[in-house]
Amino acid sequence: MKKIVVIAFIFLSTLTQAQLTSKEEVAPELVEKREAQKKEITNNYLALKNNLLVSDSMAVVKSAALLQQSLKNFRFKKLNLEQMNEATTKRKEIINLVAEVEATKNINKQRKIFETLSAKFWDLAPKFKVTDNTLYFQVCPMTNAVWVSDSKEIKNPYYPKNMLTCGAVKASL
Repeated sequence: MKKIVVIAFIFLSTLTQAQLTSKEEVAPELVEKREAQKKEITNNYLALKNNLLVSDSMAVVKSAALLQQSLKNFRFKKLNLEQMNEATTKRKEIINLVAEVEATKNINKQRKIFETLSAKFWDLAPKFKVTDNTLYFQVCPMTNAVWVSDSKEIKNPYYPKNMLTCGAVKASL
């Protein structure tokens, strides 16, 4: 009986050690993959914003499709159940808004949807932000429309012809 207990103990110790070694070897790879996913989401959002700046509705549609796909592929980590449910709900709302942007080719409708999308995106921006990147929450004081940028420089995606530089940085991450 004692031999069985000792053998079982040795087996479990070896198994635990193998799992620890396995996790140590895989972790940097997973961290790198996750950072790439976060960068993809942020870059796709910024591409969408930048396409609104140049008033290219077809490019906005393409950017929206890419953003939608990258959001669907992302999984939240290090959240308790309540936080996970909240983040997942917000992500789904953003995905639905992105789908609305993708469904229309009218630049004014795209911009209107982008207002709501940007506010919701900012709520989850800490989860999507790449470690070595700063994001700025900007607002147009004339309309209170918000957007996220990777630059302090104001380039208003809602009124690029009339009020390109109208806005202010409200917060940063």
